[in-house]
Amino acid sequence: MTTSTAVLRDDLPVTVSFTRRADPAHAREMTAWIRAGLSMAESFPGFLGGGWVRSRRDADEWHMLARFADHTALAGWEASAERQWWLRSAQGLAEVTRTERRTGIEGWFDAPVAEEVSAAPATAPPRWKQSITIWLVFFPMNLLATVTLGAALTDVHVVLRVLVMTAVLTPVMVFVMLPWITARLSWWLQGTRRLRSAGSAGSGRRRR
Repeated sequence: MTTSTAVLRDDLPVTVSFTRRADPAHAREMTAWIRAGLSMAESFPGFLGGGWVRSRRDADEWHMLARFADHTALAGWEASAERQWWLRSAQGLAEVTRTERRTGIEGWFDAPVAEEVSAAPATAPPRWKQSITIWLVFFPMNLLATVTLGAALTDVHVVLRVLVMTAVLTPVMVFVMLPWITARLSWWLQGTRRLRSAGSAGSGRRRR
């Protein structure tokens, strides 16, 4: 089992995704088990939604996702007696293969989580698109800080100068610029413009 955890701030929404492997012959049992777990999670404060999906009908892996308002809400669910009972009820039925938590900067690229149990969460944009998006605000901000704040601190020791500049830039990047740029590039990050264009072209061909 491989576990990857990346919790950057406790007050940010956190998404936990996990994969279970089970015999496809037990599909009905797995469906009931997943729905029971998500149904119980819905009653906990801070639960924002969840879903599950299989890659194909005869696949032996079940991919599940749940989102909570913050790390405290997730911890409350994970430590609950209800969740412990739910996990124990799958012994002999399902095997854990992977668990991942996402929050912080990476969480800005998460697609909205469907609240229907059978809905599949949309995939995040490619890493190269995420990198370009971050660079588009990082470069001009770093350049501006260098010619203004950096110039004003020329006589300060380089370590202290970089410390001051990063302390100023980081909150502006995290709370202002990255949310701003990702909101305006969401069509490109998620590829929605291309889909709409393709749909319009298809409609035009049908009209002909």
